[in-house]
Amino acid sequence: MTDTDTQRLIRRFIGGDPAAAADIAARAGRADDPAVLVAAALIGATRLDRAAALAVTTRDRQLVAIAAAHLDGDHDRVHTLARDHLADHPDHLLVAWIATLHTEEKS
Repeated sequence: MTDTDTQRLIRRFIGGDPAAAADIAARAGRADDPAVLVAAALIGATRLDRAAALAVTTRDRQLVAIAAAHLDGDHDRVHTLARDHLADHPDHLLVAWIATLHTEEKS
């Protein structure tokens, strides 16, 4: 899967496309992209440990940490980590989407 394919899949996922969630779950076992593995963990198709093991860049490690905070239900940590991450990577849609989930939950 190319970066463009991964980005398209993630956009479909955060947009609510049920087929994207199914695609992510199907690819979870063979994926080597931390973003796909994080998305798979968010839908319960895998655990974050593989994503963490494959996260070699700061951007990917931060994504895994934000997803872990999300899965732990730690709203404050999600907001703090996401805010810092998005300051450096404003184009990271998966992190922005996770942060939005916690904004809605706090309301």
